[in-house]
Amino acid sequence: MSDPRQSPRIVALWSAPRSRSTAFFRMMSERGDFATTHEPFSYLAEFGFTDVDGVRATDEKQLLAVLRESAEERPLFFKDTTDERYPGVLADEEFLARDARHVFLIRHPRETIASYYAINAEVKSHQIGFEAQHELFEAVRRRTGEPPMVIDADDLMADPEGIVRAFCADTGIDYRPEALTWQPQSRSEWQPSERWHRDASASSGFQAPKKNDYADVEAHPVLSGYLAHHLPFFSELHARRVRP
Repeated sequence: MSDPRQSPRIVALWSAPRSRSTAFFRMMSERGDFATTHEPFSYLAEFGFTDVDGVRATDEKQLLAVLRESAEERPLFFKDTTDERYPGVLADEEFLARDARHVFLIRHPRETIASYYAINAEVKSHQIGFEAQHELFEAVRRRTGEPPMVIDADDLMADPEGIVRAFCADTGIDYRPEALTWQPQSRSEWQPSERWHRDASASSGFQAPKKNDYADVEAHPVLSGYLAHHLPFFSELHARRVRP
């Protein structure tokens, strides 16, 4: 292990939407030492249920119990997005402070808003996710007494090895360079939300696809307001990011 402390049974990645989190999930799947669960709280909010290892949960309290139970069998990694607020997570002090190691993934909201809008032009301000992500970050910081790790997606794309090494050191797991590449494929885990993950399905590593047809967020009459609202939350998290 790269860290002398005990490796956590649950590692949680909380990402703003459209911040390369599915590529990160793909890397963790490639490692082979963690069971992986894709957006359990998002699926619960959207569909009214989520399944973990064949066990169905229909509310946040039940889902937290299922995640804990699953992690007793094998270490568990899940990634989720903060386009919704998760009051059950915020209220569970043991989960925030002891039962899981929490890491936060960000990307400039100018980019995430444009990417979100390209898929769903009906996006609402709260779905951009930085306000809820910041609230969750602060909840973890208060309960643990130290700020959790923050990763910027641009840094991850620019220096995958360095950032993933830092992530492994922070979470107390070993670094596995072979997990930085994978075979392009769609995954059953994200079939319910496949249209959001087409870039990740086509990827073979941490490469940022080039897009030239996105909206100009700063000039847009609605999206510019979303940017103004979420930018302060992003900026506070960005100031705490791990350096490449």
